[in-house]
Amino acid sequence: MTETAGILLGLIGDNIAGSRSPLLHQLAGAHSGLSVRYDRLVPPVIGQDFDVVFETCKQQGYRGVNITYPYKERVVAKVEIPDPLVRSIAAVNTVLFEPGGAVGYNTDYTGFIDAYRAAARTGGPGIVTLIGTGGVGRAIAFALVTLGAQEIRLVDRDPAKSEALAADLRRAAQTVEIRTFATAHEAAQGAQGLINSTPVGMTGYGGTPLDISAMPGAQWAFDAVYDPVDTTFLADAAATGLSIISGYELFFYQGVRAWDLFAGIPLDEPTLRAALAERG
Repeated sequence: MTETAGILLGLIGDNIAGSRSPLLHQLAGAHSGLSVRYDRLVPPVIGQDFDVVFETCKQQGYRGVNITYPYKERVVAKVEIPDPLVRSIAAVNTVLFEPGGAVGYNTDYTGFIDAYRAAARTGGPGIVTLIGTGGVGRAIAFALVTLGAQEIRLVDRDPAKSEALAADLRRAAQTVEIRTFATAHEAAQGAQGLINSTPVGMTGYGGTPLDISAMPGAQWAFDAVYDPVDTTFLADAAATGLSIISGYELFFYQGVRAWDLFAGIPLDEPTLRAALAERG
């Protein structure tokens, strides 16, 4: 790649004004000698349906796009998914526009595994309560299986979604106990890990998905939200004595994996992390 080489990328999602994905990929490009344009594409703001925005990206020379809430499951029907595991997850957060068509990947899955291990959690996750079974929740659930979770407890305001994920997990991991619960408070009782994979707590979606009174007895907590980084959910978990894993870690590692797909250029991860920190 030369200094003048360029790549066009984007992020399709709602409520992404605070996303740092453009900065991450621009810095990755700068460290790789590659000029990067990374667009925020918000269907309600553009005034176009997701399907139209996605098709426009295909036609206008984008190398690929990241997909975020609420379109990770919707995009599955529009892409070829070569990895059987990602087909089981049934959610895609990274798309490459190849000559033969759009190809889908899930770097939330690999990103969560990286974030969990980077937090020096060498043992298995144990019994885990997973609140939210949408796109990122599905990726995290399959990552928990890979990490050796003993039991995964699923909670969603739409019971049909949690039951559907439970069925998919049972087919993929017959040795892991999968249960669904009506409330997060009930599911948290006796759990070692607590995970928020809903948008609750994100800028524009205030609050917390789990009251602090349900946290004692757990060991660790993770919040997929990273805007803001210091969510009420994680603040409550820290105050209760749990070790916490910030959503920023998932953001970072899924971005690194996505960059590898987009550009195929290895990154110096500590240097990229430091550059991101310098930019606030």
